[in-house]
Amino acid sequence: MKTGRRNVLAALTGAAALPFLRAVAPAQAAGERSPASSSEENSAAKRISLAEDPLRPQFHLLPRANWMNDPNGPIYWNGQYHMFYQYNPDGAYWGNMHWGHAVSPDMVHWRHLPVALAPTPGSPDADGCFTGTAVIQDGRVTILYTGARSVSLDEATSKDGSSPLKETQCLAVARDAYLMVWEKAAAPVIAAPPPGMEVNGFRDPSPWKQGQWWYTVLGSGIAGEGGAVLLYRSRDLRNWEYMHILARRQHAAAFDPWETWECPEIFPLGDRHILIYSAGGKAQWQAGRLDTGAMTFHAEQAGILDYGAYYAAKTQLDKNGNRILWGWIPETCPLEEFKAAGWAGMMSLPRVLSFSANGRLRFQVTGEVNRLRSREQVLEISGNNDELRQRIGSIRVEGCCGEVLLRARRGREPFELILHGGETNLAPWLALRYDPTCRDRFHVDGRSLPLELGEDEDLEIHLYADGSVMELFVNHQAAWVKRFYSAGGHDRDLCFKWPGTTAGLVSLSVWHFTPISRDRLTT
Repeated sequence: MKTGRRNVLAALTGAAALPFLRAVAPAQAAGERSPASSSEENSAAKRISLAEDPLRPQFHLLPRANWMNDPNGPIYWNGQYHMFYQYNPDGAYWGNMHWGHAVSPDMVHWRHLPVALAPTPGSPDADGCFTGTAVIQDGRVTILYTGARSVSLDEATSKDGSSPLKETQCLAVARDAYLMVWEKAAAPVIAAPPPGMEVNGFRDPSPWKQGQWWYTVLGSGIAGEGGAVLLYRSRDLRNWEYMHILARRQHAAAFDPWETWECPEIFPLGDRHILIYSAGGKAQWQAGRLDTGAMTFHAEQAGILDYGAYYAAKTQLDKNGNRILWGWIPETCPLEEFKAAGWAGMMSLPRVLSFSANGRLRFQVTGEVNRLRSREQVLEISGNNDELRQRIGSIRVEGCCGEVLLRARRGREPFELILHGGETNLAPWLALRYDPTCRDRFHVDGRSLPLELGEDEDLEIHLYADGSVMELFVNHQAAWVKRFYSAGGHDRDLCFKWPGTTAGLVSLSVWHFTPISRDRLTT
């Protein structure tokens, strides 16, 4: 989380979030640093408050308390999945960036480990261990990450925040098999931007090995030109040389003069390469060809990884070689509310990336998540329109902890599905609509999302609801994360309303999920 992420938060927690209310709890939990309580009884009460907060998810990864943002260096190592992430041990707000650490056998059930990286006073990361990547070199896990230090404006690489920062690229090597003990290099391995280049942002390294060379991309923005991705190479991860700009803004339309393409990453997928980066409040992708001789990238397609509250995307390979996409899900309520609640942010569910038969990028939550399914409700498709609508209205996702799978024909009539919190709370949490006069569009909360479907292809709506977050997928092509908040100190049920004709409805199944934690605090 750096200055660019601050702009994301400002946009997400602005006027649009004001109608929402959330139940708040004191900002402390067991095992986390935050302001000292007056007694052990107060500390226990705070832990209970966090454990009973119905807005905290039950199957998404998040810390026991306090702030989380970017996924950092996810890696499969020694039979376990390790997830590192941006973390503030002091409270539920951005600042004092550490690398939190959790481990899992399946990317679903997580166990927290001690903080992996913390700022070292007087060093290049004295004011923050920012985002980076974990790789394996010579049988050991090595992290390349951005260190931040407060400096004068003329020394800064990021100048749009309240405190100018100098960003350098730092290295740390794991000294144990559990990735709990790390040794930092004494000096940055990339100490400054290319000579003569005026940048805003110089961060988020993402290295990979290709032939005899290591390469890394870095997120940046060039004064007067907009966002850019810089390319470097090295023989040993420690001595780097700048090559050229791998990708940059191509459009002449007006853009933010402080634009930075954050969290860039490039990787092979099928017979092409994918470049991902985050800018303008959204995680974005380009698909194209990487000329491995000249090390130039030629984009052929582009799109949005997720149209909702989703940022700072990062990938890894799972144990079977599948490309897994992660993302940070931020809060969209006002800052004062999530600070008072004592927690902020979570990790998205793991998504498998692939290409469809027509060459479009596809997203699908990993099959391991299906193992959380318990009670299933299947809609009986029979009777007249009113009877079917009544049965739809009786279905519940108890405690907003479960999965919804709906299929519908794209006929002549439009359809609409409203997700809400019950008869006493009819304000929609999510509104889905399809209009057959616009066959290549799908509407979520009034926003139109692009689709490319075959002539006879049905609509498939897949949704995961968890506390105060929904992850929505439409035909594996369009993704939308929605945060939804409401007052109240008890679990809420997700309810359904189908206002129009049910003629095109093919199937509707709902599963309740078994939580991965007994108390919403530990995983």
